[in-house]
Amino acid sequence: MSVINTNVSSLIAVSTLNKNNNALQQSLQRLSTGYRINSGKDDPAGLIASESLKAEQAATTTAISNAQRADNIIGTAEGSLGEVSNLLVSLQSLVGTAANKAGLSQDEKDANQLQVDSILSTINRISNSASFEGTKLLNGTFDYTTSGLSTASAFTSVSINSAKIGGATLSVSVAVIQSAQTGTLNFAGSSTGLNGAASISIAGNTGTVQLSFASSTKSSAIVASVNQFKDSSGVQATLSTDNKSVVFSSTGYGASQFVSISSNNASSFSTKDTSGVTNTTDYGRNATVSVNGTAVQSDGLNVKVVNANLEADFTLNSDINTNGASKTFGITGGGATFSLGAQVNLANQASIGLGNVNSSSIGKYVQNGTVYTLSDLGSGKAAAVNNGDTTLAQNIVNQAIKNVAGLRGRLGAFQKNTLGSTINSLNVALENVQSAGSAIRDTDFATETANLTRSQILVQSATSVLQQANQSPQSVLKLLA
Repeated sequence: MSVINTNVSSLIAVSTLNKNNNALQQSLQRLSTGYRINSGKDDPAGLIASESLKAEQAATTTAISNAQRADNIIGTAEGSLGEVSNLLVSLQSLVGTAANKAGLSQDEKDANQLQVDSILSTINRISNSASFEGTKLLNGTFDYTTSGLSTASAFTSVSINSAKIGGATLSVSVAVIQSAQTGTLNFAGSSTGLNGAASISIAGNTGTVQLSFASSTKSSAIVASVNQFKDSSGVQATLSTDNKSVVFSSTGYGASQFVSISSNNASSFSTKDTSGVTNTTDYGRNATVSVNGTAVQSDGLNVKVVNANLEADFTLNSDINTNGASKTFGITGGGATFSLGAQVNLANQASIGLGNVNSSSIGKYVQNGTVYTLSDLGSGKAAAVNNGDTTLAQNIVNQAIKNVAGLRGRLGAFQKNTLGSTINSLNVALENVQSAGSAIRDTDFATETANLTRSQILVQSATSVLQQANQSPQSVLKLLA
């Protein structure tokens, strides 16, 4: 049909040209921005997935930054603790020197004490000055806070290493199923003393001593002689109320502690275990303890808790070292908490406790029911090196070295196993998220340049066809001639 008012061919060519122009513009936009999706109309489902991946990418990048910052903080604390360790080693040397009492003049002893006081002062200064961006790290700022806990009533010492608290108090219920015991042997003496001369060998965890007793030696004299060497042997003696029987026990608790007593005259001196059976050796027993209903590790009175929500070390006091005894306390807050995941929740948080490392907080050592600390090596104190108990001083310093080394080990493990592994894992996750986002949103230049070339040719073709379509109505004029 030949018409003039409506040029259908031209309309078709215009529509096709517009489509090709839109495709050309889209290709140019994708190539210029580098994104396949520049607006929702380009790919609605792809846009939703892409925005979700972008948010996850940002969260993962932040988590990596958080973990790296945490590593810097922990590294700063560990570096300061390294210097404290060096000072404690120097302190150990001074204590060893001071033990050579006959070889030192009083002036030399006093000079050594001045060095000890200086070291203690430096340790306290490091504890109060170690910081990261103004936040103190080793003065107890990041130690855990507790409620319902009286150290004297249940525990000699408590160290909360890590706890996931959340928004509420973390309840810790400690139940002693079976108490810790010392190695124990009993000697049933008499009011008249030994019925014959006897030489006995007493061995414990720290050594062996040989003692000789004459006939008729009283049990009280035996106790005094044994206790005189208890530091050397690791065995102490206690006289019964009737002044006849003697209880020999290891100075420490646990399965590794033992008492061994042998005699050259069994008729004069022999021992029995707690069951009443004649025996020359007896071992101690570790406490059997549960925390929140779960059995935990123990070494004598020392208990170690490691589970998903709590890592802690504490030492049982004699009051709670009883079958069936229990104590419940709460962890209310504190600790250094770091967010190490893309999602902000308790599962993606890691927490570690940084206790106070000043001289009054480390080196806790119990002797005869009294708790001593590193500060007791100061002038005029019980473990001063110029006029105090050097054996006690060495035990305190040994414990302080263990405390600091243990804290450094925990920080190192946290850096390596928690932070290092988290950073590596997050980097892998970030790579995969970026790769997935790129596959959805980024322009494939090879494909898009091919589309551009095709669109350019189609636009040129449609333009040429439109020109011909616009000329076709002129043929109708020939019918009017």
